Amino acid sequence: MRNYEIMYIVRPNLEEAQTKEIVERYNKVLTDNGAEVEKVEEVGKKRLAYEIDDYKEGYYVILKVKSNPEAISEFDRLVKINENVMRNIAVRDDE
Repeated sequence: MRNYEIMYIVRPNLEEAQTKEIVERYNKVLTDNGAEVEKVEEVGKKRLAYEIDDYKEGYYVILKVKSNPEAISEFDRLVKINENVMRNIAVRDDE
């Protein structure tokens, strides 16, 4: 298992309960596929560097994960389907 850092941006116009549901759903996707979520940091609403789909800000979530590549691929696949997630990136964290 390798260390990964995942960051994704959720649309800012969702209610707090909807945002929490998205965060919990994607944490569950990772754990169901054998990953260990070590840290979840909900940064909150931040201004975007450039507009995405007419939004000037987004709700940032950063995850520290110990995982196999298959779990990251499944997470990436499901996040891209969800229209409430504007952007995502997963980076291998080799310290």
